[in-house]
Amino acid sequence: MSSFHQKQFSQESISPQGRSLLDRRGFLGHTVSALSAVALTSLLNEDNCLQAKPPVIDPAHPNRARQPHYAAKAKNVLVIFCAGACSQLETYDYKPELIKLDGQSFKGGPPVTFQGPAGNLAKPQYKFRPYGETGKMVSDMIPHLGEIVDNISFVHSLTSKSNTHGPAENFLSTGFVMDGFPSMGAWTTYALGTENQDLPAFVAIPDPRGVPQSSVNNWGPGFLPAVFQGTPFSSTNPIQNLNAPESISRENDQAARDLLQVLNEQHLRRNPADGSLAARISSYELAARMQLSIPEISDLSSESKQTLQAYGADSSNKNKAAFAKNCILSRRLIEKGVRFVQLFNGAYASAGALNWDGHAKLKEQYDVHGEIMDQPVAALFKDMKQRGLLDETLVVWCTEFGRMPMFQKGAKGRDHNPQGFTAWLGGAGIKPGVSYGATDELGFKAVENVLSVHDLHATMLHLLGLDHTRLTFHHNGLDRRLTNVHGHAIQDILA
Repeated sequence: MSSFHQKQFSQESISPQGRSLLDRRGFLGHTVSALSAVALTSLLNEDNCLQAKPPVIDPAHPNRARQPHYAAKAKNVLVIFCAGACSQLETYDYKPELIKLDGQSFKGGPPVTFQGPAGNLAKPQYKFRPYGETGKMVSDMIPHLGEIVDNISFVHSLTSKSNTHGPAENFLSTGFVMDGFPSMGAWTTYALGTENQDLPAFVAIPDPRGVPQSSVNNWGPGFLPAVFQGTPFSSTNPIQNLNAPESISRENDQAARDLLQVLNEQHLRRNPADGSLAARISSYELAARMQLSIPEISDLSSESKQTLQAYGADSSNKNKAAFAKNCILSRRLIEKGVRFVQLFNGAYASAGALNWDGHAKLKEQYDVHGEIMDQPVAALFKDMKQRGLLDETLVVWCTEFGRMPMFQKGAKGRDHNPQGFTAWLGGAGIKPGVSYGATDELGFKAVENVLSVHDLHATMLHLLGLDHTRLTFHHNGLDRRLTNVHGHAIQDILA
């Protein structure tokens, strides 16, 4: 070592505190303390004892993309929500014992269910057959969806907190049965924003037949800032009032918007601390950009004839064709980087006329709904896989609760059953060809690896790189979260 370096690093030139660090005993003592602190911090974090830090939102750019808590498997989410409680027993939850006991009384079963006295056990109204290399049993009502079973994970042991459609839809979409809580799409965009600043971060696509029973609760912001609510539109009901009146030329319209932007910027400079003003300006600017982006993405004329046929968009069944176009719109939104898309199949209606609420004549009603849902959803999944979109997109198929293994007394339909129902997940971060959890031999109650909707939400957030216990918003004195105080990611279905 040179004399310069010897002088620079001599004991005399180092403070007493610094010399203690170079001393072996001091070094080991400080190291032990530091490692203990790291371990304590880790343990406190695991026990949720450290205060979560909410996302930092720039009011002028509230939808700007933000970093997740850790490396994410998925960047986007597509939720396919079958409104009305699609029966697990007529779709994916095969129960040979229920076929064997068809027409017999349910020994030990509830004598009265949601709508009244219970009848006898009733076998599935469709035959089941094995599909794919996994041999997963799927009903003949949805043969196209049977073709994708090797690519998805089934969760057969979900439970809900309500047997009423409205509160159960709330629970599925927001994690709470009561009104006023943010939807899962709002939580996601609050945390992550979006990569496309010309389209809404969160889009809800209602069924062509109407909106679900809980309506805007399914895509509402709750107590989160309003900018994170979903924007509802579909192939048949586009966003209204995007175009300027015919009396205003494009040049004059652009000139007016340019002037408005200058005035807004000047006003914002004079009021830099006004976050609400910045948010309003951002909202109006997004609306202006949507005048170009929404008509373009809603125009399906660029889709090939083969694609339209694959989805069933050319069907003579008007409702099926319209829903198929909604499925194509979903794919186009995901392609453009929209963070969260919620696609609804089924609308609010009594007696299941427009949704999956099969109380009276389940087979007759499901013949209608299955035809509308099966081919378009299967084609959507296959199309996204072929285009590579599933590499970064999580797809979730769900419904608000299941149906009973017996018919209602005096009817040929099944009553509400929140004690055991099915969902499936596919795409980014999901292990393919898995069936997780189980209901009992009659499909009445979840008995193996019992899960709540909170666990489904925790899994979705986990794949987006978000720790559900750290994604919070302070409201009414509480740090609220999508999963309330519950939920764990379903590790066995994760790739």
